[in-house]
Amino acid sequence: MLSEKFRRQLRQEVEQWRTEELIDDFLYEQLSQRYLFSDIEASARNRFIIILLGLGSVLLGLAIITFVAANWQAWSRGLKVILLLSGFVGINTAGFYLWRRPTEGWQRRLGQGLLVLGALVLGANMALMSQMFHQSGLLYQLYLVWGLGVLAMAYCLRLTLLGMLSALLIGLGYLTSLWGSSEFGTLGEFSWLRLMVQYMPVLGGLMFIPLAYWCRSRWIFRIALVAMVFSLEASLIRLDVVGSSGWMAAIACALPPALLWAYSDSLWKIPPTDESFDGIARTLAVTFLSLLFYVLSFLGIWNTPSGLSADVSSTLPLPLQVDILLLSGLTLWEWGRLLLLRRVNLTTSLVASMIILSAFVPYWHLNISRSPTVAVLIFNLLLFLLAVGLIREGLSQGQRRLFWGGMVLLTLQIFSRMLEYNTDLLFKSFVLLLCGLGVIAAGLWFERYVRTMRS
Repeated sequence: MLSEKFRRQLRQEVEQWRTEELIDDFLYEQLSQRYLFSDIEASARNRFIIILLGLGSVLLGLAIITFVAANWQAWSRGLKVILLLSGFVGINTAGFYLWRRPTEGWQRRLGQGLLVLGALVLGANMALMSQMFHQSGLLYQLYLVWGLGVLAMAYCLRLTLLGMLSALLIGLGYLTSLWGSSEFGTLGEFSWLRLMVQYMPVLGGLMFIPLAYWCRSRWIFRIALVAMVFSLEASLIRLDVVGSSGWMAAIACALPPALLWAYSDSLWKIPPTDESFDGIARTLAVTFLSLLFYVLSFLGIWNTPSGLSADVSSTLPLPLQVDILLLSGLTLWEWGRLLLLRRVNLTTSLVASMIILSAFVPYWHLNISRSPTVAVLIFNLLLFLLAVGLIREGLSQGQRRLFWGGMVLLTLQIFSRMLEYNTDLLFKSFVLLLCGLGVIAAGLWFERYVRTMRS
């Protein structure tokens, strides 16, 4: 759809053409109907009304909060509960009534805003209720329960904003549980929220990937995959994955990109006519490999002393074993499917080789023979090949994102190696000069290449 800015400028130009008699009234009306000139002012008026309603709602909300705070201690517990519940129900009911209107307009947008406000009020109600009834708990528990409540609202209403808010709250709960490890470790009783944190690599996908397809939201899909990979890596890092046995490091390096690259929409029986999310998963796989190769290209990582010599599998927590087994099984099933359907092209073969090598080198280094120099050389070579591959794909497809991604990786690798090792200042200056000239020349040449290819 054409932007309002373009239509406004076009209307000014068309009116000028009619004044100069370059076009007649009939042609002006045709253009006016085609580009909906009459709706421009209505859109501006609707935005102004939304701003007024938003500003007024904020002021009203502040007035209510101030009034409640001034009389909170004097009111009885029953009155407080009635106020909290009536406010939550009233906001969500008004939001649902406005949001369910069939046509797009300020009422529908205001309804979405009220539903998001209702989700925020849900958290405030939970905190105040627990305070009134002396139900103490940890902060991460509040975030997780609040996030689950908003997630249920998102599934019921099929609303992307609520899904993203739910992901944010559950992510905050997970991060809070990691940072407050001492508090988390003192929980001796059985807690389903504790199990939720421990099984987050699997639950993150189960909670948000179906919601992404339900809402057709690419952002929720990205958040779901990032939550799965981040929680798996965080669980392994908490067990000292760098200084532990080799197979744990191999899993941390290879499992996430293998799972992301082989992911397919057909897992959820998505019709081929719907929007595909396969490309997003593969982009995240390449992003993970880029970060992994860059971090492991430093010599200091490989000189970290081994902290565990015993068999780590005997101390590996059961939830983490279950997470790894489920995700590994899904990954093997997806790769087997690729092989059976003969969808393994040259790019997939190269990526698979990189993944296997990135798993084999840490395993060899930690379990068989420590060889930091060889490991650094291999991961620098992998980083270089990945950067060159991105540049090549960017040139063949004419995509700036791939081309500049490869250029940034290549420049970052040269710059990091130069700072990591003790080289002469004149040599550093010479290398920086070459990098700067190379980036400028490559950028100018690429822009000219893209224009030539599209013309």
